[in-house]
Amino acid sequence: MKIYTKQGDTGLTSLVGGERVFKTDERVEAYGTVDELGAFAAQLTDRLRADAGTEAFVDDLVRIGSLLMHIEALLAVGEGGADKVAPLDAAWIERLEARIDAMQASLEPITRFTIPGGHPAVSVCHVCRTVCRRAERAALRADQTHGVAPEVLACLNRLSDYFYVLGRTLTAFYGAEETQWIP
Repeated sequence: MKIYTKQGDTGLTSLVGGERVFKTDERVEAYGTVDELGAFAAQLTDRLRADAGTEAFVDDLVRIGSLLMHIEALLAVGEGGADKVAPLDAAWIERLEARIDAMQASLEPITRFTIPGGHPAVSVCHVCRTVCRRAERAALRADQTHGVAPEVLACLNRLSDYFYVLGRTLTAFYGAEETQWIP
């Protein structure tokens, strides 16, 4: 199978179901940004695999990688594709909230924004968080025109919170300094 089809040379691509749209379509922008998030999440996963004691985080991130692929597929649904991708299970939102709550329970409360950094893995968490927020905004734009399942929007919102709390958790795990923004 050839990797290139030459079908996109004119700026068009196919959505799930066969609908042809410009690559500037809101849905393409949304699933492309989620794809970018998946690549950064994989980078974070690979970074954590190198360190003992990170297995639970790696397990979370592997599951999140699969979740992101599912979200991409849902965002890529076009005309004729509605029955080709299973809906997102709302239990994902509850799972993310449970992981956020569990991590947050071991952290010192803060009242200020944190400045990204302190350890390479923490920095990648913040890259994931910011790309996730951009993916959420892109999905919201796609929702205004084409409709997006509310579970997808809620899941992207929770994922950005997850990456933020994971960054704080890894700051503590690695003994890095957490810098709070003091205006």
